[in-house]
Amino acid sequence: METKFEREKHIYRSDAFEEIIKDTIRFFNGTPVHTLPPPVRFNGTGVYAIYYTGKSEYYKALYEQNRLEFHQPIYVGKAVPGGWRQAKDGKVGVVTFELFRRLNEHAKSIKQAKNLEQEDFYCRFMILEDGANHLIGTVEAALIRHYRPVWNTSIDGFGNHDPGSGRYNQARSEWDTIHPGRPWADKCLGQSSSIDRVEEKAAKYFTLKNGKDAE
Repeated sequence: METKFEREKHIYRSDAFEEIIKDTIRFFNGTPVHTLPPPVRFNGTGVYAIYYTGKSEYYKALYEQNRLEFHQPIYVGKAVPGGWRQAKDGKVGVVTFELFRRLNEHAKSIKQAKNLEQEDFYCRFMILEDGANHLIGTVEAALIRHYRPVWNTSIDGFGNHDPGSGRYNQARSEWDTIHPGRPWADKCLGQSSSIDRVEEKAAKYFTLKNGKDAE
């Protein structure tokens, strides 16, 4: 039996939910900062932020924001349990190192880039396990909305993986255009953005963000 459509009856609201997200972000921002990758292998899944403290011409504003304290991430990401995207529950008692592995992958990408130095990068992370791992995607999205990191919102491709044999007809990412060096990215033969275009996007990002931060 068809009922009258009333949009209000479909809207979910919860002050408790909003407070949980705020609390996770407060906890995240209070976690220790480590080198990238972290010095000790650890198990767990969760969310992370990467900070830049170097003097690249592209990210000079980040040097000023992060040279004394870590205020503005250059990238925010997540590491989820195996099978998470297919809604599969992880096996009880199985120890995974997804978060540590993901940070190591990023460290390798930065090390391969010809115009970045690995020692200029640091990270912080929050482990979300058991039932809390259902919040991983939500917390990641909240951090991205709050900080608008340049490698999330303006220059894409940092978190990309090797597409594998037979898939190199795709374009090289903007990140690989402005930071060449990953061997697999050089195999991508699709039409890519020009270096001038990507540099323009980076400059525009910091002009707009600094303007908003000053408001």
